[in-house]
Amino acid sequence: MRSVALRLGQGACVLVGISMLVFAVFFATPGADPTARIAGRGASPQILARIRHDYGFDRALPVQYIRMMDKLFVARDLTSFVDHGERVVPEVFAAAPVTLSLVGGAAIIWVGLSVLIGVVCALWPNGIVDRVLMGLSVLLLSIPVFWLGEVVNLVTQSRYHDTMLFSWVPPLGYVPFLQSPSGWFRSLLLPWLVLSSSFAGLYARVLRAELMAASGEDYMRTARAKGLSPLRIMLNHGLRMSWLGFVSLFGLDVAQLIGGGALLTEVVFALPGVGHLTYRALTDLDLPLIMATVLYSAAFVVIANALVDLVYLALDPRLRTGTRHG
Repeated sequence: MRSVALRLGQGACVLVGISMLVFAVFFATPGADPTARIAGRGASPQILARIRHDYGFDRALPVQYIRMMDKLFVARDLTSFVDHGERVVPEVFAAAPVTLSLVGGAAIIWVGLSVLIGVVCALWPNGIVDRVLMGLSVLLLSIPVFWLGEVVNLVTQSRYHDTMLFSWVPPLGYVPFLQSPSGWFRSLLLPWLVLSSSFAGLYARVLRAELMAASGEDYMRTARAKGLSPLRIMLNHGLRMSWLGFVSLFGLDVAQLIGGGALLTEVVFALPGVGHLTYRALTDLDLPLIMATVLYSAAFVVIANALVDLVYLALDPRLRTGTRHG
């Protein structure tokens, strides 16, 4: 219980630090003063002064920061500097299901592919299959997601859209699951494949390395001496002890993507998720929306770190034993 409370306290300190940094960087950026954008072009000095007073921009920066945090976390009525009257917290929560759908489907694909490739390569190392699959992994890892998404759109949305192969591809955008489950699946299938491509290549290489390192351990040699098949040894013993690095990488990557790291994929496929919202906020220099999306992302990373620690304890009994003795 004490460790959980300590972890929560550390997470809260991280979020406070990030919020202060974002706030300071925003007002240190040349041309970031939102008064002129709120007032509009050609506003008189009197109007600018009134807006500066109404929004509290004439107060000291620490006071402005505390006021913004109060509106964001307590009152939850913080509004955009660009879309007047638009509350940023509901905007983030409305975008979150899109990002969760995108990242969840992509994660299932890249985990499945990486486990398949990693196990096959570890079973037949240094052979033709291993070399081809590892070469494919490097290729997937090297292709920029933005470029791959643009190529996919060029092929499926314009040049070959009317062919039998791609006629099922819907226009760019997102279809809510409750509106049409089949439309939701079709609108996300290509973004899933694009987003998962580089992660599948990376995770396959990581898992292969972990399985190859585990193959020389005593418990693996004991399993082989008992006459177990190579596939069963790899699945029952190799994977079980190779999950730790995989899980750590997976937890942090998924948290980062859910928090807006899937920005490029969302922009390319016109998905109104958190990443797309962050891109819009940064383009417009909209501090309230920037603050909401950045803290949303940071919160996911903090939570993911805590969950990874708990999964470590579940996967590795040695850590549980050490915890008890400590």
